[in-house]
Amino acid sequence: MLTIQDLSIEIRRGDRTVRPVTGVSLEVARGETLGIVGETGSGKSMTGLAVMGMLPAGGRIVGGSIRFDGRELTELGSAEYRALRGNDISMVFQDSMTALNPTRRIGEQVAEPLQLHRGASKRQALAAAQEMLALVGIPRPGERMRDYPHQLSGGMRQRVMIAMALMCEPRVVIADEPTTALDVTIQAEILELLDGLKTELGMSMILVTHDMGVVARYADRVGVMYAGRLVETGPTATLFGDTRHQYTRALLSSIPSLEQDRAEELFSIPGSPPDPAEQQPGCRFAPRCAAATAACAAEFPPVAPAADPGHSFACWNPVAGPALAVRSQRFAAPAAPPADAAPRLRVTDLVREHPVSGWAGRGRTVKAVSGVSFEVAAGETFGLVGESGCGKSSLGRMLVALDTPTSGTVALDGETVSGLRPRDLAAKRTQLQMMFQDSNASLDPKMKIGAILREPFAIQGIGTQAERTGRATALLDDVGLGPAILERYPYELSGGQRQRIGLARALALEPRMLVADEPVSALDVSIRSQVLNLMRRLQAERGLSSVVISHDLSVVRYLSDRVGVMYLGKLVEVGTTEEVYRAPAHPYTAGLLAAVPVADPDAASLPAPERVRGELPSPLDPPSGCRFRTRCPLATERCATEEPALDPVAATSGADGGAHRVACHYPLQRTEYIRTRAAARTEVSGA
Repeated sequence: MLTIQDLSIEIRRGDRTVRPVTGVSLEVARGETLGIVGETGSGKSMTGLAVMGMLPAGGRIVGGSIRFDGRELTELGSAEYRALRGNDISMVFQDSMTALNPTRRIGEQVAEPLQLHRGASKRQALAAAQEMLALVGIPRPGERMRDYPHQLSGGMRQRVMIAMALMCEPRVVIADEPTTALDVTIQAEILELLDGLKTELGMSMILVTHDMGVVARYADRVGVMYAGRLVETGPTATLFGDTRHQYTRALLSSIPSLEQDRAEELFSIPGSPPDPAEQQPGCRFAPRCAAATAACAAEFPPVAPAADPGHSFACWNPVAGPALAVRSQRFAAPAAPPADAAPRLRVTDLVREHPVSGWAGRGRTVKAVSGVSFEVAAGETFGLVGESGCGKSSLGRMLVALDTPTSGTVALDGETVSGLRPRDLAAKRTQLQMMFQDSNASLDPKMKIGAILREPFAIQGIGTQAERTGRATALLDDVGLGPAILERYPYELSGGQRQRIGLARALALEPRMLVADEPVSALDVSIRSQVLNLMRRLQAERGLSSVVISHDLSVVRYLSDRVGVMYLGKLVEVGTTEEVYRAPAHPYTAGLLAAVPVADPDAASLPAPERVRGELPSPLDPPSGCRFRTRCPLATERCATEEPALDPVAATSGADGGAHRVACHYPLQRTEYIRTRAAARTEVSGA
C-alpha cells in the first residue's frame, strides 16, 4: 500500500541546515499496522509528515521515493496533494487541542473533509459526522456536535481527531503519538478503537510512538529509528524476542515495568541523541553505545538481514536474544524513621472547591478535592495516581500553598502551612518545594540557567553573588550537568536537561519536602530512566520526603514507598506500594493496573482483566454515594445511596501492618486476575 525508499529530508533554518531523516526505507502492507519507535528527534514524525506532504517551512525531500498504491507522491503538485490528503491518506495528530480549530464547532470540523473531498452537502456531511462521532464512542454525539474543542475532555478531543481522520475512509492512517498526553485508561480505549476501526474499514496504519508497550500490543511490524536513520525493522514478536541492534536493546531495557525491583537502578542510555544538524559518517548511536568500536565511528553499517524473514538491522556489533539488561546497581536501603516519630507531612480533611467563572457557570462549584487525609513520614515517598481531573494536581498545589484550601489543613513538621501570611509563607518555602510538570513553561525563557538557579538564594537573602554562583554550580553537578549550562537559556537545552534544572531549582534551598507533579511525563523512555534514578539517589542522600503525582503507574511504583489512588477528588485506596500493586482492593485501582500497556507481544494472549471504561464524571456534579459507581462493574443500589469510608483491608501478606485502606463496599480481597495473569505469563514463556 505504501513504500518509502531511501527517503532523505533537510530543513533550512537561516544559515543552518538540519537533516532529520536520512536514507529511510519502509513498507506498509494492505491492512497492516507498522509501529515506528525511537526517541524524540529520531525522525519518526518527520517521516509521517513527508508522506502527508506537510513538511515544515524550509523543509524538502532531497532524496528517495514515496509511493502510495503505485503512485509517486514526491512528484505531486500542491493541488494534487490536497485532493489526496484527508481522502486517501489521513493523519491523527499528537496534540488534539492545537490541531482542532478553537473557533469552530466540533460538528463543522468533523464534517469538513466530506464536503471538501466528496462534494457532500452541509446537511449530508453533518449527518455523517454525527454517525462517525457515535462510531468512535462519543457519548450523546448530537449534543457534542454543537460544542467547541475546549468543552471536551482530552480523551473526547482525541476521538474527534480520529473521527475527522476517518470521515472519508482513507486507505492509510498515520497516528502520530495519538495517546501521549492521555491517561492509561483513555489511552487503552483510543488504541483499541483505532485497531478495531482499522480492521473494520480495511485500512493500513502507521503508529508513531515512543511507548514500546503500545507497539508490542497493536503493531504487526516495528521500525526502530535513531537520529534520522532506520536501525532495525521486523515483525513485532521477532524484534522483541530476537533483538539485534544495540540501540533497540537499550531502548527496550530502559522501560520501567510493574515488576521492576525498586531496589535496583533503572537501566538508562548514557548521553543524549545527537544534534540533527551535526552529521557524522559512522553509526550515530556509537557515542552512546557500550559496544562501539573504531569501525562504528568510521562508516554507517550496511543493512543486514537477520535469520527471520522481514527482520533486518544496521549494526557492526549486533546483539542476539531478547532485550534484557543486567541491572546490578542497587540503591542503599534508607534508614527507617523511629516508630514514634511524628510525620513530616500531615494532610487533614483537605477540601478544595471553586466557583465556575463566566455567566454560564454562575452558582456552580467545581469539587476538585473532597476531604483528603494522609501522612508522609520523614524520608518517605508517597505516590498519588489517578486519571486527569481526579484532583491530583489541585492537591499538590495546596500542599505547597500555591492554592488555598476551602477547608482542612496541611502541616509540615507539625506547623500548619495552609493559611500562613505571605511573609511567613516565604520563609517556609525553604522547607517546601515543587517540581513542575512542564519544565519548559516553568523556567523563565528570558533568564539564563545561572540566574534561574541563583534566584532562590537571592529571594531568601542567602550569600553573595559569587557564593550563589558556587551553589548553582554545585547543584548542576548534583543533577549530572556541567557548569557550561549556567550561560545557556532554557530553549537551548533538551527536555531531559530542562527537567534536571527544574529538579535542581527545587532542591536549591535543601527542602524537607518535595512535591513532584508529573516529573517525567514529557520525556523519552531513556531520559526518563536517567531522571528517575537521579530522583531516587538525591532523595536517599538528602533524606528527602516527597509526594510524587503521576498517571504513569510504573513511575509511581518505582519511586514510591506508599501510594494513594484518587478518583474524582477522593482517596479510594491507600497502602504500601507493594501491597496495593500486588493486591489492589478497589475495582478502580485494579482497572488502572489492567490498562497499563506491557512491552511484551506475548501479553496479548494473556487473560485480560476488566479495565476502567467510560468517561470520568464531571467534578461539577459528582455521583451520589460512591463516586466510582457509574463506571464500576460491581456497583449496587447501596453504592448510590451510601458513601464508603476509607477502612482497613485484610492484608493478603501481613506485611503492611494494617496500613492498607480502601473506600469500597465490596473490596477485592485478593487479586485473582494478577495471579492468573502471572501464571499464564509463566506458561507462555515456558519458564
